[in-house]
Amino acid sequence: MKDIPITDKLPELEIAIKAVEKASKAILEIYQKDFKSFTKSDDSPITEADIKSNDIIKEILSQTDHPILSEEDNDDLNRLSADTIWIVDPLDGTSDFIDKTGEFTVMIGLIKNKKPILGVIGWPTEKTLFIAQKGRGAFRHSNDEWRKISVTKVSDLSKCRAVGSRHHLSEKEKSFIKKLGIEAFTSIGSSLKVGKISSGEAEAYITTTNKMKEWDSAASYCIISEAGGKMTDMSGNEITYNNKEVYHQNGILVTNGLVHDKIIEEFKKLE
Repeated sequence: MKDIPITDKLPELEIAIKAVEKASKAILEIYQKDFKSFTKSDDSPITEADIKSNDIIKEILSQTDHPILSEEDNDDLNRLSADTIWIVDPLDGTSDFIDKTGEFTVMIGLIKNKKPILGVIGWPTEKTLFIAQKGRGAFRHSNDEWRKISVTKVSDLSKCRAVGSRHHLSEKEKSFIKKLGIEAFTSIGSSLKVGKISSGEAEAYITTTNKMKEWDSAASYCIISEAGGKMTDMSGNEITYNNKEVYHQNGILVTNGLVHDKIIEEFKKLE
């Protein structure tokens, strides 16, 4: 990979990229053969790819002394006393992996004082990387080249393109998107929704569920913020990380920033 176009890189950036690339490779190898899937105690699916990816990432990130909060490990609450931690989703979009849609990712975020300062997302099937470092911009690597990415300047809700989950879109969310006057809607798996908005290919992602957890958004948060967009909860409150409670209790709203407040205002009228 050619030089990462970020100046004053944090040393953790190279480490996170290496972990994502190595994990992506292992995931693809499993994806291309017959694999088994299992159900976890919370009814969510898991495959050998989730576990293999997690092992690879942990081994590489352990070069640093930062604690790791990962979807596939027991949460060691010692992390709460650390000011800097890694937050990892070794395979985001396991259902898409099982359904062979290709829309799954590997996500690593670095959190300092409760805010993401680095985000790296790998999209294995497309050999694509999204990366961001706080204050240094967001970039996408595909077809052997880096490109700086940024959100669109669309400020009219009726012209917005919304993205949402293929597996978890609720009737409430569908009717709210309609009520906003947004007609263009695409279902897409995993953190690729935020990747699309960060790359200027969509403007809004609305989810009202209280089931998303910190590892579902930590890497994305840095990328959308550095691409000029915004991520908050559905009431417009700041999202923080490395909390004892890892669930985002009040949904997530990701936009290009220009339509953010309008969507929040409309959402408040529903409550």
